[in-house]
Amino acid sequence: MKKGLIWVALTCLIVTSMVLASCNKTTTATTSTSSTPATTTTTKTTAITTTSTTVQLTSTTTTTAVTGNWWDSLGTPQYGNTLTLRYAINPTSFDPYFTDSYRTVMTAYMERLSGDDWTLNPTVFNYQMTFRSSQFQTGDLAKSWEFTGPGTFVVHLRQGIYWQNITPANGREFTSADLVYHYDREEAVPGGGFTVPAPARSSGTAYNNLTSVTATDKYTVVFQWSTYNPEFILETMLTPQPENCIECPDAVKLWGDLNDWHHAIGTGPFILQDYVSASSATMVKNPNYWAYDERYPQNRLPYIDTLKILVIPDDATALAAMRTGKIDAMDGIPFTEAQDVQKTNPNIMQIGYPQSTAWTILARVDNPPFTDVKVRQALQMAIDLPTIAKSYYLSTADPWPSSITSNYMTGWSWPYLQWPQDLKDQFAYNPTAAKKLLADAGYPNGFNTDIVADTGGDMSLMQIVTSYWANIGVNATIKPMDTASFASFVSTGHKQDALSYRSVGILGVTTDPFRQLNIFATGNAPNNGLVSDPVYDAMYVKAIAATTVDEAKQILAQENQYVAEHHFGISLLQPRLFALVQPWFKGYNGQMYSIYGTAGAQLMYFYCARFWIDQKVKTSMGY
Repeated sequence: MKKGLIWVALTCLIVTSMVLASCNKTTTATTSTSSTPATTTTTKTTAITTTSTTVQLTSTTTTTAVTGNWWDSLGTPQYGNTLTLRYAINPTSFDPYFTDSYRTVMTAYMERLSGDDWTLNPTVFNYQMTFRSSQFQTGDLAKSWEFTGPGTFVVHLRQGIYWQNITPANGREFTSADLVYHYDREEAVPGGGFTVPAPARSSGTAYNNLTSVTATDKYTVVFQWSTYNPEFILETMLTPQPENCIECPDAVKLWGDLNDWHHAIGTGPFILQDYVSASSATMVKNPNYWAYDERYPQNRLPYIDTLKILVIPDDATALAAMRTGKIDAMDGIPFTEAQDVQKTNPNIMQIGYPQSTAWTILARVDNPPFTDVKVRQALQMAIDLPTIAKSYYLSTADPWPSSITSNYMTGWSWPYLQWPQDLKDQFAYNPTAAKKLLADAGYPNGFNTDIVADTGGDMSLMQIVTSYWANIGVNATIKPMDTASFASFVSTGHKQDALSYRSVGILGVTTDPFRQLNIFATGNAPNNGLVSDPVYDAMYVKAIAATTVDEAKQILAQENQYVAEHHFGISLLQPRLFALVQPWFKGYNGQMYSIYGTAGAQLMYFYCARFWIDQKVKTSMGY
């Protein structure tokens, strides 16, 4: 959305809507879309009309047959072929011990305890967001797990899983001792063989609450936690993060670490055959992989013979490769780019899914005038979110604000549609009320301020926001910074004196609930507004002490309400991003972490083993 011509056209739309809005104070959203994005296995084409063009966007919907399984319409899986995907960032890490980012392909050959439910109908849950509730996760290396007492988490491993037939493991069986070794090495668990945790974990993690890891037999491991909160434990153990990838102890003992890609080894479906830094990674089928397709239990996985990762940092270059069939799928595409591809390549499927966070502006709540909640509320009420959703995002974004938890996190969020009306009114577009709030706070003529903006975010959106604020007398100068400079100036140095805007939002979060609970906690890194509120801080402590999942959910709902009422963040919208999918690529419906995602393909081992290529369709299209 950074193209000049698009910005000019959209600015005209916004300005026109602002003029109309000043004559009509209605705040009713002009568009309504489902709070749970549709996920599909058959195609539906929707026409979106703009002032100059009609764009055909292909989305997917699931059709459940009267008899049989919902996935029958996808066709029969085929073995063979090469699956080619794109990484925007060079994968530089091959050892979970050193991985504090997501720049890795080790998730194609190293596995975790859990995976997603491949048989679950996407209309129930579509896996298009970061968070996976434990009810929608199944075992991978683990056959099952259970709580046998307060803070006692028992994992039962599958039998018959083998390390890849590579020196030094040479195809031996994976056992409970391997799992214990991993967590000892990563976290320096008391009583284990390591005294210093992994560098990426040295500053502390959720695993600080882990007090012991013990193998009670060849296939059973007991994790003892100092917290009795089951949701906290499940999120920590099952989250798709690099620290939960299980490395081979034999390889570490032989080579000291796994930083050299030639030492790659795991239990996963693919074997890393070749790696060229900043260029590509090539993985081939593991002939002794243990898993079978849950939809077709007679089919041994993986289907794909070769998995190819191309490192293409430039979006334009990647889109060109997509257009010419050199890439089978790519995600994270903004609407405008998806719109362009639809015009030139209507056969390429497009799947919309929610951005992982809502765009957010944070005010330094410890600096005037933002110490006054009335000022923060005024800034929120000055922004016409429904008009932005309709005119800027062309109705591809829901017109709702967010508190911390995304409206899409069904069962865990405190969705906007359930807010009391008096709170909704505080987020509704009302410049007259906004001016009165400023006057009540002592700023009848508004004020001048600035906003430090990470240029990795949507800068055109910032222009729209500041134009709205100018209408109530708040004149905000945008101070752009690249992402690295922003991190140093704002996130680390806290040198901003007023407002800040990150390339990643802070509201509308789709991550694990316990990663959300301390977002505005005193001293927490994402807390660029420097909120320090004892009531809020106490909520995290209370949540950790919860002994049931329902109790944790209730505390998260209370926290969301508290944040919304105190306007700790100025909420914009949570737009949809788009995945582009070739017609011959089967099984993909926008699942987060499967092909890349905002945080890397952390579930590559699971999904790429189950995806397949329809060679007949590919050949018929000339590829």
